[in-house]
Amino acid sequence: MPEQSHPIFALSSDIVDEVTALSPTLATYSGIVGHDDRWPDLSPSGHATAVAAFRDMAARIAALPPADDRWDSLAIKAAHTFVADRIDSYDYRDELRDLDSIASSAQDFVETFDHMDKSTAVAWENICTRLETIGDALSGYQATLAQGLRERVVVARRQAMTVAEQCRVASSPDSGLDTLPAALAESGVADGALNSRLEAGISTAKSGFAGFGDWLSRSYLDGADPEDAVGEDRYVRAAHRFLGMTIDPAATYQWGWGEVARLRARMEEVADEILPGATIAEALQILKSDPARAAATREDYISFMKARNEIALERLAGTHFDVPDEIREVDVKLASPGGALGAYYVGPSEDFTRPGSVWWSFGTSPGPFPLYDEVSTLYHEGFPGHHLQVGVQVTRADKLSRLHRLLVWYPGLGEGWALYAEGLMDQMGFLDKPDYVFGYLAAQMLRACRVVIDIGSHLKLATPQDQPFHPGEEWSFELGVEMLQEYATLEKVYAESEVTRYLGWPGQAISYKVGEKAIRDIRAALEQRDEFDVKQFHANLLEIGPVGLDLVRELLLAE
Repeated sequence: MPEQSHPIFALSSDIVDEVTALSPTLATYSGIVGHDDRWPDLSPSGHATAVAAFRDMAARIAALPPADDRWDSLAIKAAHTFVADRIDSYDYRDELRDLDSIASSAQDFVETFDHMDKSTAVAWENICTRLETIGDALSGYQATLAQGLRERVVVARRQAMTVAEQCRVASSPDSGLDTLPAALAESGVADGALNSRLEAGISTAKSGFAGFGDWLSRSYLDGADPEDAVGEDRYVRAAHRFLGMTIDPAATYQWGWGEVARLRARMEEVADEILPGATIAEALQILKSDPARAAATREDYISFMKARNEIALERLAGTHFDVPDEIREVDVKLASPGGALGAYYVGPSEDFTRPGSVWWSFGTSPGPFPLYDEVSTLYHEGFPGHHLQVGVQVTRADKLSRLHRLLVWYPGLGEGWALYAEGLMDQMGFLDKPDYVFGYLAAQMLRACRVVIDIGSHLKLATPQDQPFHPGEEWSFELGVEMLQEYATLEKVYAESEVTRYLGWPGQAISYKVGEKAIRDIRAALEQRDEFDVKQFHANLLEIGPVGLDLVRELLLAE
């Protein structure tokens, strides 16, 4: 590995240590050891400490000497943008609105336990310590949200109600915390004292969740915003943070409707392949109800997904993608109940002792689990989607700073790549049944619907008069749910979870399709040049990590 002599690399490593000390849950998600016995201080004083630290980091970055080469320059840009985004968030008082259905600190208090080491007695002592101290951490978090109430910087009522329900589940007999005793028994390190401490810690943590959920229901809801929409200014700012570029929301909204129409036509074609003459709804009924097209149990589902990812890795590594040895393994797991439904990816640890993993959240459903729409999801979350992308990023210690490798993530490129990867797997024949092609198109349709629902809902736009879906109507929660059921083939409970997510996380939902389009546009521009090589294009794109889309264009089109 060549020596990285520019001081940005040492500073970036220091910033990782400082940021993960401020946010121990981020350290857990990132596989950075040494913080698993602590929670972040989410109180007003804790946030004051954090923003002061970020301003100090910004000053140290600004004082660096000029870059010597493109990798030095990229490291400086990555560090500057990472820190500037966090300062910007504090400038807009976003910590006072840190409450939503899927991506707020509220979910970290439950989901962090899924990703903690469980192999040693020390690891279980860390888990017990977090369980025992969760009440104090929730109190600090509550104090910040209470400050938001006083200053009228609040989230929508729908988001507070959803988190209150998540707290109810976390404090109930259906809590994901109740899976921990079995995991301790399986670890082989259990003893009487540790068992007792774990049981008491779970009880303490449940009480903390119950108290926080009660406060949301009794105190926060009355002061929460009855409106879901955040307005154009806040929306465009949020979208820029996810994309690393500024969008024209009206133009993007119209483009999204064009994608909806295009995908609808192709879904009709594939429905006819599944059953000649079938409508989309009729084909969907077959795909959802046929036992031969489903995994009977959760165990069957996990085995099916693991096998398909292993086959994809075996066939494509070295031929279509450069796959480092450290990321030849992908784990597939089930998430604890209580959170938003769907799938997500967690990257490997810094030292690769924890492999990258794909997680599915089915709620309490016992099965069977239809597979038609899950194969493309596997390729999105696993290989060659997020697993290849994040894994390559973590392995590039010779070119990327530690901060860049472990903590930088722009969904525009991150989610855009994963959606682009789904399309590649379709083109290369890995969606080897019409069922799976239909599922892929339904997933694409979901992302196109996200564009129009997300922008339309937050900007209070009307549906176009020339569209068959409720022409000229203003968006509402119910209209979004209906579109996801009718166009993206989602079950009602999943559609409701999705629309709640969009309304509480403005600008994120569009990053998939907008990011995919940006990648395809860059590839199309490069294909006009001599000696275009698609494998090299993928390697060049992945090795710079998921930075902002404007920076991606600058780096790839300048070569």
